[in-house]
Amino acid sequence: MTADLSSILSLEVPLIVEIARRRMPLAEAVNLVHGAIIEFPQSSDGELRILVNNKVVGGGSAVKVGENFGVRVTSVGDVASRVQAMGS
Repeated sequence: MTADLSSILSLEVPLIVEIARRRMPLAEAVNLVHGAIIEFPQSSDGELRILVNNKVVGGGSAVKVGENFGVRVTSVGDVASRVQAMGS
């Protein structure tokens, strides 16, 4: 492995696991209060999207790891698409 590739692969990038998305009127969003519950149109056991640089690179399912939550990766794109997602 070349030094250039090694330094690129050591970069840290934000990894986002998206549970769901929902659109709501701005008036509803600004009226949210502590303790409010937002319902999503996705099943609680549905596939979660894994994003790098806001681009989907794979999918997974929620798991409990001790007292924390984690994601079991169930699908992942090929290396080229994952590297492309890390670009601008």
